[in-house]
Amino acid sequence: MPLAWLLARRSFPGKAVVEAILGLPLVLPPVVTGYLLLVLLGRRGLLGGPLGLDLAFTTAAAALVAGVMGFPLLLRALRLSIEAVDPRLEQAARTLGAGPVDTFRAVTLPLAWPGLLSGALLCFARALGEFGATITFAGNIPGTSRTLTLAIWSALQAPGGDLVAARMVALSVGLALSAAALGEWLARRGGARR
Repeated sequence: MPLAWLLARRSFPGKAVVEAILGLPLVLPPVVTGYLLLVLLGRRGLLGGPLGLDLAFTTAAAALVAGVMGFPLLLRALRLSIEAVDPRLEQAARTLGAGPVDTFRAVTLPLAWPGLLSGALLCFARALGEFGATITFAGNIPGTSRTLTLAIWSALQAPGGDLVAARMVALSVGLALSAAALGEWLARRGGARR
């Protein structure tokens, strides 16, 4: 939220560079993102080594990858939603004595709420389908870091695993369609309110 608000409401030197860096997971090949996470946060990584982190090939790594890969979609939806809030409404709240936090809580957040929910659903749907970064940083360890997508891939690699894979594909399609439809409904509902 604070980052989306900053990008929506403030201008600062290097803003375009910050936006480009934050959007990298959308445009980089997923394996590259996974490799960069490994280089940064692995046991011997640039940050992982000095901080004593042991994230790679764990459940936490799978969750982190999902968040990193979906974050740009959440941030973009939220930023656009905050940009759509009329700044005059925020200014009116400020002239009535509300502080910055109260103005954000009482005016900006309720009006941007559909964008937040829509972005969260898009983030979830993107994370659901992640393969390359997950297998690179978290691995494909049953019971530890195997995601739905990796389970489908693993089933397809096993003899006679087609039926199991087909069931998981149906589940994946159902979850993705539900998230996309709910996201669209929330986006249209938010637009109708404005």
